[in-house]
Amino acid sequence: MKLTLVRAVAGSLLMLAGLLLFSSCEKYTYQIETVNPEEPVLFQTQIQPIFTNNCITCHKGNRNPDLRAGNSYNSLTKGNYVTLPAENSRLYRMVTSGSHSSFTLDSEKQLILLWISQGALNN
Repeated sequence: MKLTLVRAVAGSLLMLAGLLLFSSCEKYTYQIETVNPEEPVLFQTQIQPIFTNNCITCHKGNRNPDLRAGNSYNSLTKGNYVTLPAENSRLYRMVTSGSHSSFTLDSEKQLILLWISQGALNN
């Protein structure tokens, strides 16, 4: 009987230790990046890096629009990819639908939309 009591206590302690081990006090949170619509979006430092990091594997000169640095702005503006209203522009529709939508983050899509809304400047 004494052995049974010892086993029960040991089992309870092991179960408690397991619970403590597998339940962590550390909490992970992920902050969703948002875009401030009051700030100007800069093509060279905010929009072009999106194309460079996500798009030029396919759009590197042999497929329109050419999104390589130095070519992308002219390719987008002369190819009628950036028009108002921004939500209906060809570029925004491409990055938010179909197979293209998985290549960019929501915050990058927001930046593109805001950049077009602000006049799609080459700044």
